[in-house]
Amino acid sequence: MDFFVLGKVLKTRGLHGCLKVISYAQKQDAFDGLKYIFVEKSTGQKKEYQVKKIERSGKFLFLQLDEINDLDAAASLVGCSIFLPKELLPPLPEGEYYWSDIIGLEVINQDGRILGKIESIFPTGSNDVYVCKDGKKETLLPAIADVIDEIHIKKGFMKVKLPKGL
Repeated sequence: MDFFVLGKVLKTRGLHGCLKVISYAQKQDAFDGLKYIFVEKSTGQKKEYQVKKIERSGKFLFLQLDEINDLDAAASLVGCSIFLPKELLPPLPEGEYYWSDIIGLEVINQDGRILGKIESIFPTGSNDVYVCKDGKKETLLPAIADVIDEIHIKKGFMKVKLPKGL
């Protein structure tokens, strides 16, 4: 089963197992009606949990799960990533991609030089910006047609045309 990262557990809230989660979703209504999630432990194993309750507050979620009923059980999930199966995502139109598909792609410039990998994405209002890192060097790439030449999700890379100054 293929998964996508939905967020990460930051800390506990209260004494009854509530989790504070940072959401990686562009639209927070993606969590409406969510019945279950998968949590990846440090071992790499994903465990399914039924969702009892979700409250949204900006980019944060307050999540209550079956089986997680006290502070100790909740604390054991701090730092864990939250996943959903990719099959739950609606298909996108040609040329559009989910952030989870873009993050991790290798970035190659027009001369064939590897610039690094996409580490994160942030929205700016007019367009997204891809954060490409190679060690300590960071390149910010606006997600516009003048910069992003090709995206090959299955092959794991993105070709870019760097404007002067980048």
